[in-house]
Amino acid sequence: MNYRNLGNTDLKVSEISLGCWTLGGLNWINGVPNGWANVDENEVREAIFYALDKGVNHFDNADSYGNGRAERLLAKILGSKNKDVVIATKVGWFPGTAAHAYEAQHIRHQCEQSLVNLKRDYIDLYYFHHGHFGDNNEYLNDAVEMMYRLKEEGKIRFIGQSAYSHDDFQKLVPKVKPNVLQSFANALDDRFIADNSPTRKLMDENKISFVAFSPLAKGLLLDKYKKNHPPKFEEGDHRARSDSFSPDNLAKLEPKLKKLKEHFGSNTEDLARVALQYVLHYKVVAAVIPGFRNLNQVKTNLSAADKPLTDDEFNFVKEIFSSN
Repeated sequence: MNYRNLGNTDLKVSEISLGCWTLGGLNWINGVPNGWANVDENEVREAIFYALDKGVNHFDNADSYGNGRAERLLAKILGSKNKDVVIATKVGWFPGTAAHAYEAQHIRHQCEQSLVNLKRDYIDLYYFHHGHFGDNNEYLNDAVEMMYRLKEEGKIRFIGQSAYSHDDFQKLVPKVKPNVLQSFANALDDRFIADNSPTRKLMDENKISFVAFSPLAKGLLLDKYKKNHPPKFEEGDHRARSDSFSPDNLAKLEPKLKKLKEHFGSNTEDLARVALQYVLHYKVVAAVIPGFRNLNQVKTNLSAADKPLTDDEFNFVKEIFSSN
């Protein structure tokens, strides 16, 4: 397993790390589906132990994943290995009884609760989970002040900013001064990490690195779903509301995946290598954090470790997905 620095921190993380959203299971926040199909604890335990044995040392979580369930399950499984890994978690989606999830006192409360859930004295990397800080950014200044106060108190080591648009990153980086940015990045959409992108320029100027979630595009890049048999997801699974799994979108994707399979191989490990190493080809990326629910998925993802794409292979993939 190769390791990269998280931005300008002293944290070295495995290039292929693990995202823990699935550990929260089916979930709703303010009536909106915010989860995944429920996982089996024994299968998750087996997967995490395998990952640790293979050198994975970075787990990405959030208070909203199962409303604390994912944090608690991760801590339970890690046990005595809890202090040997880098744990990131986030605040911002779950408002509790606050008017807004970025109210300063709510941030403190959620940080303290995450420490309890994770059975830790500090959080290695604590993210603002999104870029909406209220109307006219009314909560922004107090939220940032609270985040730095928590850092001074030793409850968090480093600060991250997750968001879904360049405008949010552009607005927030000068204020938050994060060590790490996080968002989606995959072969279907690499807008934040591409060499000529404004977000990439922002990261380079501020010596910030990027953590990429959804590097497999929620399984779409593994050829798991077919247009003639589109998936059906349970209530509480956020994918049920996504157009990405519609027959029309799957029909557009199939010929592109066919080209990948013809060039790189058709099994799931081949496709996982292409997807994960495509994102890791960008050196601004510190880690990809694919989700998982069982040992087989982790084995598949980690089979891509130490198998980088050549420049020609990378350009081949980029050309496929940049064409209509």
